Amino acid sequence: MNAELFLSASDPRPMYQQIVDQVTAKVMAGDWAAGEALPSIRELAAASRVSVITVRRAYDELERAGVIATRQGKGSVVAERDDLPAALMREELARQLAALLASAARLGLTRKELHRLLDQTADANPGAASASTTRTGR
Repeated sequence: MNAELFLSASDPRPMYQQIVDQVTAKVMAGDWAAGEALPSIRELAAASRVSVITVRRAYDELERAGVIATRQGKGSVVAERDDLPAALMREELARQLAALLASAARLGLTRKELHRLLDQTADANPGAASASTTRTGR
């Protein structure tokens, strides 16, 4: 497991959130597989030059989100769910869609206008929309 995380003091997100986001991204990408051991809290804190408390908070958040599981005396592992990467991607898509809808509302776009823009974008990027067109029959 490549446990290297890139944390930045200039990033507006707190350090624990950067850890949460990066671990989640590694699981979504399939870089860290189900059941794979994570670095210990102390190891990650030392490697990332952050406090143990920061890493513990990140691991607690990841556990609440179902991304990792902690086994008493054995440490933390990627949650053993085969559908975890896809589930995380669906959650991310839902967040992005909510942001899209909020932007459309601020612009005063109707649902029909938003659909038209989505279709135009899909037509301009056929590879990106191919999975959705296959599933929806559009």
